[in-house]
Amino acid sequence: MFVIIVGGGKTGSQLAFELIREGHEVKVIEARTTVLERLRQELPADSILDGDGSSPATLEAAGIAKAQVLAAVTGEDESNLVITTLARFEFGVPRTIARVNNPKNMWLFNSDMGVDVALSQADILAKLIAEEMSLGDMMTLLKLRKGEYSIVEEKIHPEAPVVGMTLRDITLPPECVFVAVLRKGNLIVPKGDTDLQPVDEVIALVHTKQKAKLAALLGPPKTG
Repeated sequence: MFVIIVGGGKTGSQLAFELIREGHEVKVIEARTTVLERLRQELPADSILDGDGSSPATLEAAGIAKAQVLAAVTGEDESNLVITTLARFEFGVPRTIARVNNPKNMWLFNSDMGVDVALSQADILAKLIAEEMSLGDMMTLLKLRKGEYSIVEEKIHPEAPVVGMTLRDITLPPECVFVAVLRKGNLIVPKGDTDLQPVDEVIALVHTKQKAKLAALLGPPKTG
């Protein structure tokens, strides 16, 4: 996969490092002299381009015609919007990602501006905190389809409603399926006659909107 990253600050350089380590082709566009000096010490020389990422000529020089993904991660929201708009509507890049520096600007980063995914650090942290507080001991291992679905893990509470029940007798929330059960270090592939025991660790694929209902089945009974 060929990825263009506009902005070589800490976010952009770390993103480039991780992608290169995973075997992807990367081009980082940066114009600031001091940042370029640091990038040349951290990344391969052929992955760095000195230039203005909001310039069509610079994007063409970076090879945007063959890019599968463009990530605009500069420290300026205005620049990131210009870059994603150019990438999508001028050059037809299939996937665009934009960093949102000011959470108040989040509403601007939408498909009309050529943005597929908008990432705001403050927004992400707030959602993670709210999610962790609402789901008890449930841990999110992986998010899929832009966060629409999650692979989660939870240890069954000794007094959970599902303890002692077989899977065929459990009414799971919509768009939820058990993927595996871990019991005393052993992996069990869930079947209809699999019974759930206290302290079993359940791994499930679930729609984000149904996570709280699943947590209620696996967690302690509600009181009051």
